[in-house]
Amino acid sequence: MPQKPEIPLPESESRRVGYAIVGIGELSSEELIPAARTSEHAYVAALVTGDPEKGKAFAHAYDLTEGDVYTYERFEALKDREDVEAVYIVLPNSLHREYTERAAKMGKHVLCEKPLSVNAADAQAMVDACRAAGVLLMTAYRCQYTPQHWAAREAVQGGKIGPVKLLDAIHGQVEQDPEAWRLKRDLAGGGPLPDVGIYCLNTIRFMLGQEPEWVLATLHQPQDDPRFREVEESMSFLLGFPGGVVANCLTSYGTQKTATLRVLGEQGTVLMDPAYTYQGLRLTLSDQHGDVQPRLPDEDQFGLEFDHFAQCIRAGKTPWTPGEEGVQDHRIMDALYQSARSGQVVRLERLEGRDVFRGEKPHVPSGSQ
Repeated sequence: MPQKPEIPLPESESRRVGYAIVGIGELSSEELIPAARTSEHAYVAALVTGDPEKGKAFAHAYDLTEGDVYTYERFEALKDREDVEAVYIVLPNSLHREYTERAAKMGKHVLCEKPLSVNAADAQAMVDACRAAGVLLMTAYRCQYTPQHWAAREAVQGGKIGPVKLLDAIHGQVEQDPEAWRLKRDLAGGGPLPDVGIYCLNTIRFMLGQEPEWVLATLHQPQDDPRFREVEESMSFLLGFPGGVVANCLTSYGTQKTATLRVLGEQGTVLMDPAYTYQGLRLTLSDQHGDVQPRLPDEDQFGLEFDHFAQCIRAGKTPWTPGEEGVQDHRIMDALYQSARSGQVVRLERLEGRDVFRGEKPHVPSGSQ
């Protein structure tokens, strides 16, 4: 009789990596904590919040104790928690550096939401702090861990659509609340670019495995809309890659939700629509014979991140999207804002090779690697 395929089972809690979730807003409560509860290699061991009562309610709901809830002022008390080996930082962008440095000093590994910080200098300081402390730093780029994105990358880099010529990416949504922290420059570092536009930028770099050589950008910041007193509403930008490949990107806080990525080759195209959502990713491969939509599992993207980082911690290996990957996006975004101010093309340092900032290749379900 043929053998049944082995189904991976979760490790015991003593072997899995315990995380402290730092910030329990919407993303943590709706995505991260549920994802960790189904993880094979990770679990939530503690919560850090500015609202202790909210923290206690979450603790009771997820089999934690009130002693597992910490305020931001008591963050350093996690140093004595041997079961907390890593922190997942889910705070406004401007706080990422502070909490990464504080965690590194405690000897805790850091998984940090994107963007890594508010500019390249702060992001590099986070990398330096973790390196000096001997802990790992991973940027939470969930789109670099899904079966759909890896299948698209294989089609692009494996020659299935012929030589790549152009890419087109759009990520926009409506930001309604004028008081949202994402619309405060000091907290966010910018408008839609570092929040949703970064998916276009980062996923294109992932698809090609290459780094852009130049950028050109323009932005729109309406003067009569209270939401955009400090940041742009929309940005349009071009990325120039080796061999003449050009990517055209649009991002906005003023459009109906749109999340698409198209790669145009000489013999075919790759389309992801939607391309950046938490669930329901859809991939279409097209050539002269027609369209194909590969059947791929709709995995929990945050669970994949938790597991990959946990496995890297256990093995002492650099994660696929380390802090350096986040720093590079900040360098490019800093150049995009510079270009938008000057109206000129901004040249970037030319970097040879593929995946120059990435670490250990992740396990992708369904063998799509």
